Amino acid sequence: MQTILGILFHTLGGISSGSFYMPFKRVKQWSWESYWIVGGLFSWLIVPPLAAWLTVDDFGSIIAGTDSSIKFLIYGLGVLWGIGGLTYGLGVRYLGMSLGNSVILGVSSALGSLGPAIYYNFSPVEGKASLSDMLQHTGGQLVLLGILVCLIGIYVSGKAGMLKENELSTEAKQESTSEFNFGLGIVIAVISGLLSAFFNFGIEAGKPMADVAVQQGNNPLFQNNVTYVVLLWGGLTTNLLWCLYLNFKNGSYKDYTNGQTPIVRNILFSALAGTMWYIQFFFYGMGESKLGNGASSWILHMATIILTANFWGLYLKEWSAVSKGTFRTFVLGITLILLSIFLVGIGNSI
Repeated sequence: MQTILGILFHTLGGISSGSFYMPFKRVKQWSWESYWIVGGLFSWLIVPPLAAWLTVDDFGSIIAGTDSSIKFLIYGLGVLWGIGGLTYGLGVRYLGMSLGNSVILGVSSALGSLGPAIYYNFSPVEGKASLSDMLQHTGGQLVLLGILVCLIGIYVSGKAGMLKENELSTEAKQESTSEFNFGLGIVIAVISGLLSAFFNFGIEAGKPMADVAVQQGNNPLFQNNVTYVVLLWGGLTTNLLWCLYLNFKNGSYKDYTNGQTPIVRNILFSALAGTMWYIQFFFYGMGESKLGNGASSWILHMATIILTANFWGLYLKEWSAVSKGTFRTFVLGITLILLSIFLVGIGNSI
């Protein structure tokens, strides 16, 4: 039952994350940096402490009482992750929902899912599965097999994107993704995937705070909410500085007061996108508390995001003009990702 709940929570989080960019598409006449930072203020500054206040008693005292070296490490990982989050937006902007998410989250899946297990191999922590532990048990082996299948599925999805790139004219690609730029987008997507994995490392670094929250009688389902507050300060720092730089460089700071644009509507949709983005990790923390395995939690989270994003890609007709062979490749990739979720779930139940 715990495994089923864990998968359910990760699925809800993945759906929220895979869908969060959609409200941004309803923002009109604003530059990318303008709506990105408005959404980010909700993602990284407003909603996280509100969620912690609702779920963790006296969360501010827990943060204040945590050793400065731990908080600095969490914040630093958040800064690095913030660069990944910033480039995530650019990757989706230039590659589209399907290909952008598959490449970014594929790289992040590999590094984020196995990184903690490899780390615990050298620095054991009670209750945390190391890579050696996983290799020695049937359940762990199934989890690792699921990770491998997921990575293959992501590769196949990426291959479908490459086939799409070769088949469609520039006009057809830009019809579904208005700023399509494969060369620039693929470089940004790989960088984003590498740095996005640091969020999972930040969660692991914040375990001392999460443990204190549980020791004080708070529900273990919400233990990570206190860690998110500090971790997301790092993400806010990176994104705020870059977007403000672009605001002044491009003169787009005028967006916020330009009466010729739907200001209130744009703020509301940006706020919705930012809140949906945060909700993914609200549910991620709940799922991780049920599964208790960093590798399986991260891969389930990434897989459900990829699935959701690709379904949105279908809705946006990003694959409507490709050949049947390319579309079959795309469907095969999605099927493999679904299989990986099943394997990881079975492995955890064992």
